[in-house]
Amino acid sequence: MPLTNIYLIGPMGAGKSTIGRMLAKELARPFLDSDHVIEDRSGADIPWIFDVEGEQGFRDRESQVIEEICSQKGLIMATGGGVVGRPENRRNLSSNGFVVYLSAPVTVQLQRTEKDKRRPLLQRPDREEVLTRLLEERDPLYHSIADLVLDTEVLSPRQVIKRIIQAVGLGRE
Repeated sequence: MPLTNIYLIGPMGAGKSTIGRMLAKELARPFLDSDHVIEDRSGADIPWIFDVEGEQGFRDRESQVIEEICSQKGLIMATGGGVVGRPENRRNLSSNGFVVYLSAPVTVQLQRTEKDKRRPLLQRPDREEVLTRLLEERDPLYHSIADLVLDTEVLSPRQVIKRIIQAVGLGRE
């Protein structure tokens, strides 16, 4: 039986990449960050893609990468925060693996992304307003496909990993 993919969704600063790398190491599985795959394939960083192709161009690339990755098995993937905006991405993720929504309140997102210059949507003076609006728009979409919801403000990365492993049924008794 092929191994189930585990997809980490949620807002910027929720810890998807950090927890994804740790979880992949714990389970001895490959780890992919969809944003890094997009950058590797395009030969450009995400801010450049947003500048040249706009958000629509980036989202087109993202949907293509998600579809390709979802056809593989046995991996851990951290997605970009906006991946849930397109119905085809939600379908691909929810029908091809176990989806974990890593949530974090806007105050935590602000703190964790404070010095990050690689997030085009946050290169504005009203970062808190942007994060609040995005969370309001995306939170129902995250919940609509999540098999498990974990709050990364109150749980440590180790606790999150333990709960994911238990939920997926991969515990080592």
